[in-house]
Amino acid sequence: MKKKRWIQLLLCVLVCAALAAGEGPHRRAAGKQPEIQENKIDVCKLLTSDDIKSVQGDSVEETKPSTQPSGGLRMSQCLYRTTTPARSVSIALAAPATQKPRDFWRKQFHRDGEKEKEDKTAADKKDKKAGREPEEEGSRPRNIKGVGDEAYWVGGPISGALYVLRANTFIRISVGGVREEAARMEKSVALARAALKRL
Repeated sequence: MKKKRWIQLLLCVLVCAALAAGEGPHRRAAGKQPEIQENKIDVCKLLTSDDIKSVQGDSVEETKPSTQPSGGLRMSQCLYRTTTPARSVSIALAAPATQKPRDFWRKQFHRDGEKEKEDKTAADKKDKKAGREPEEEGSRPRNIKGVGDEAYWVGGPISGALYVLRANTFIRISVGGVREEAARMEKSVALARAALKRL
């Protein structure tokens, strides 16, 4: 359960950052500028307008970069605001801050399997006592084959994001305006493949 809560918190933080970037002038704290310059990869160049249009069917009106700390990492994010704002796309790139992205990945997606099973069993028992159904399978990270070194889909029926590991970093991609989870996953994979060519 702790892993699920942490991943949901990370998703919320990244979505809030994307929304904040879209609501006003782009602001950076003076102390953050050196960190941004250290990152040699411009996250807004990982995807092109053509990439977004071919997947979302909408033109990119504007890109909005932002950088923030998250879970011991520095997440550089780009919001690609499309003509229809609901169909916008966000991509985030993990860089080390107080921990390495690969270490973070291992903690989030490769915890001790037995501990995870024990936590899940205890949570399911608690849900049954409270009259709720146990967590659905879709709410846990799902391994996606054939993308990067390793990839996981995190989310459920309403929202979700694709996390893709490549060497010592990872990207997170989220697409808007798509109701069906399978279609969101497919579009996210297509965009991840395009972004990985430039990583």
